[in-house]
Amino acid sequence: MKSLLLKLPLIIKLMRPHHYIKNIFIFIPLFFALKITDMHLLFSAFIAFIAFSLSASAVYILNDYFDIEDDKKHPKKRLRPLASGEVSKKEAIVMMFSLFGFSMALISLLSLGATAILVFYMMMNIAYSLHLKHVAIIDVTIIAIGFVLRLFMGSVVTGIVLSHWIVIITFLLALFMALAKRRDDVLIYENTGKKMRKVVDGYSLQFLDIAMAIMASVVIVSYIMYTFSPEVIERMGSEYLYLTSLFVIMGVMRYLQITFVLLDSGSPTQIVLKDRFVQFILILWMVSFAWILY
Repeated sequence: MKSLLLKLPLIIKLMRPHHYIKNIFIFIPLFFALKITDMHLLFSAFIAFIAFSLSASAVYILNDYFDIEDDKKHPKKRLRPLASGEVSKKEAIVMMFSLFGFSMALISLLSLGATAILVFYMMMNIAYSLHLKHVAIIDVTIIAIGFVLRLFMGSVVTGIVLSHWIVIITFLLALFMALAKRRDDVLIYENTGKKMRKVVDGYSLQFLDIAMAIMASVVIVSYIMYTFSPEVIERMGSEYLYLTSLFVIMGVMRYLQITFVLLDSGSPTQIVLKDRFVQFILILWMVSFAWILY
């Protein structure tokens, strides 16, 4: 325990708290159901957010544990606590089980359904870390499913029924970003000869470029169809949601620019946290959507 306390900065780095931004998807059902100001539901979603974040950190540690040798070859990932040797395997395992235990204890306070979702998320990611991350297409699909599970978590803890449109768009968008991330791995392999992941053997730049182009197109079309859906217009009480499509199109185009022009799509989280263009578009989309609905 003393050793862990002394290495607290490294442990926090190992937990990757900056990735918690992904768990904001838990609040999306509240936003689209016009109940983001309901304090009771917001509190339940916040508890789920904390539990999911702790669980996600346990997953990141598990993944880093199995990826130590591969990460040592990566220009950036070699600096991670486990790959660099700054945190031992034993310390990482203790931290992983502690985080998982805390997350389970916390989520059990909400509901059995929420607990089941978190357990499924953990089991899926254990399977991913042990084998499925080495299987092309399945690896990126599991990443995308993880975002959908965050939506379901938000739905279960708030009692808000999800629109099938939101589920589909979230899955497609997450798959688009996962493909961009995998393209970065393939690009590093082609430029340096260093294989960051075994799964790169199942991909090529041509395949990923085509797949990304398809996903980008489908994401945009799906969102436009969502805004024109009679069911959505009736529930939202507005015929002007289609105007927000402008920001979705610009956001997708910017991500394509980052991937194909700037060649820097290795970390979707870092893109969201650091790219001012993406941040500006996200803010404009949220403000315009909220202005039309609220």
